[in-house]
Amino acid sequence: MRTARMGKEDLKLRSRTKAKTKFEEYLDMEMGMQNHRLSAEEDLELERKFAQKLKVKAGKLRGVEDGMNVLFEGLPSIVDSPGEDELPFSKEFAVGRSRKNKALNKKEKKRNLLEQSPESEIEKASVGDGEVEETLEKSKKRKKKMSGQHQVTNDDGVESPCAAQVEVQKLHVKPQKYIAPNLRLHKGTEPEDHTQLRRRVRGLLNRLSESNVESVTGEMSTVYHSISRSIASQIISEEVLASCSRGPRGNEQYAAVFAAFVAGMGCLVGSDFSARLMASLANTFEEEYRKEDNLSLRNLTLLLSYLCVFEACASDLIYDFLIILSKRLTEIDVSTILTVLQCCGMKIRGDDPCAMKNFIVSVQSKVNEVKAASRDDQQNINGKRMEFMLETICDIKNNKKKPKDDPANHTRIKKWLHKLGVEDIIIRGIKWKKLLDPDKKGQWWLTGDVMTTSENITEFASTIDTEVLEAQKMLQLAAAQRMNTDARKAIFCIIMSGDDYVDAFEKLLRLDLSGKQDREIMRVLVDCCLQEKVFNKYYTILASKLCEHEKNHKFTLQYCLWDHFKELETMQLVRSMNLARFTAEMIASYTLSLAVLKSVDLSDIMLLTPKRIMHFRMMFDSIFERPDKLIWNAFTRVAINPELEPLRSGMLFFIKEYMIKGNKVNVEKFKVVKKALNNVEGILM
Repeated sequence: MRTARMGKEDLKLRSRTKAKTKFEEYLDMEMGMQNHRLSAEEDLELERKFAQKLKVKAGKLRGVEDGMNVLFEGLPSIVDSPGEDELPFSKEFAVGRSRKNKALNKKEKKRNLLEQSPESEIEKASVGDGEVEETLEKSKKRKKKMSGQHQVTNDDGVESPCAAQVEVQKLHVKPQKYIAPNLRLHKGTEPEDHTQLRRRVRGLLNRLSESNVESVTGEMSTVYHSISRSIASQIISEEVLASCSRGPRGNEQYAAVFAAFVAGMGCLVGSDFSARLMASLANTFEEEYRKEDNLSLRNLTLLLSYLCVFEACASDLIYDFLIILSKRLTEIDVSTILTVLQCCGMKIRGDDPCAMKNFIVSVQSKVNEVKAASRDDQQNINGKRMEFMLETICDIKNNKKKPKDDPANHTRIKKWLHKLGVEDIIIRGIKWKKLLDPDKKGQWWLTGDVMTTSENITEFASTIDTEVLEAQKMLQLAAAQRMNTDARKAIFCIIMSGDDYVDAFEKLLRLDLSGKQDREIMRVLVDCCLQEKVFNKYYTILASKLCEHEKNHKFTLQYCLWDHFKELETMQLVRSMNLARFTAEMIASYTLSLAVLKSVDLSDIMLLTPKRIMHFRMMFDSIFERPDKLIWNAFTRVAINPELEPLRSGMLFFIKEYMIKGNKVNVEKFKVVKKALNNVEGILM
């Protein structure tokens, strides 16, 4: 190796000292051309690798335009720009490359020209490479003029191409309109988590049935608390209404389960949920009413009716809904009214009999108008449906219950809702118009309908004046009935002015009377009952409700009746008849037992005066009007206690002596009574 190195150095020294021959010069020229060819091939290969990494195509960088291509304009490229001085070994490659890129360069330059200079007009058919370059130069000059003071320059005072490109990009940005969060669900821009929540809600509702309504409601309340209340209420309400409106045709059980679910959710998460759902229900109903979709309307009506049955809403909303339908009374309205009355007619009648009376009067007058207006065939068909509707209303008015009106239906669901405290979340004072109001604000379900117009204010003021006058008359009547204390006056006014027994019961509880004053409730109630010219069951129902609520009222009632039994000799006939009916109703409802008669000796002929005989005959006749089952159970209640033997023998003597003679019906009843009084085991039927 050292010898070879020394040989090379000797050659260099010789070449410096000696002149080269022609052959040596030719040899050096041949070696140089070969080295030049090898270095060009290496440069070409290296440029291809860099072009692939930088994503260079047709002499330009691909991707987002950032102005860098302008910096490389005019620079020759071995790959893309072969010229006259190209190397012999690269001629074949360059020709093929130029053919492929010729069309691409034209299209790319045209596209860049349209993107960067939209205001310039370029001929689409006959544009050559030179014309495109001239057009680009003109567009650049226009950009510089348009940018003005906003152009950015570098240190040499030359405009930065990146700044021009940014200005062009700003011109192409389209502003997006802001969408409120509560409208994004309707715009199809629902977030992914909301979509997943909707799927989960839909899955729970698909599993909902009467057997698992408690568990599904509990799971749904957990889902409800996992997101904002407004979004959760909206999603769940939409899915519930969609399931109900598209559910089985007229399936009351299906609607009842969903109504129980809504009432349960209201108990678990708050009354705002059920209020928002009812508002959505009202709007959906109006939309389907305009479409005349009878299936959807019936299902939504059933849902609303069962919301009233399960006490998610008060009966005043149902009455307002019925009044609106009765004013139009088209064929759809008649069908809807029938659906409501068949589902919850007896319930709303018991809640507010006065409102039911007003509704009946409104419907009857509207039916007469419709019948008088037209007598064609179509109207006759509708008239048949109206007649059926009037028959249904008449049955409800006369308290004729049907099998499906049995309060035993849905007992398990009602007990579950009672444990949750559904009475505390019932929504009162809401009108149908309020549910449809798009400008509801705040906790509108708590305030009800607010009097805003001058007409409403005048009407409200006149109502107050009327109530004041009625209160003054009631106080005068209380004084005439010897209600000489404030407590007795207050009790008298509440009992006599109550809309129904429920209203009077709630008002009496709110009086919060002390121990001795609380005893006055039963005394005033019985006295009011005896003052009536015709017996009214309103007092017996209210008395039963009070005794069920507190046992002290039962003892007070017994002592009160004993006091009145002592006054039978001097009592007026009407008062005696009302007292006999009142006592019989209390015994028949199992509020009191026949033991209330133990203060009366029914076997002592000396004490049984004509007035007493007449009084107790009316009482037993009223009891014997009941079924044998009730008579058996009523008399069995006093058959067990040995201390009541004098009462049992006295009743047998009185019935045998004064009631069964010449009366075959009472003979059969007496046999039942005799067997029941000997029923020492106390077996009930």
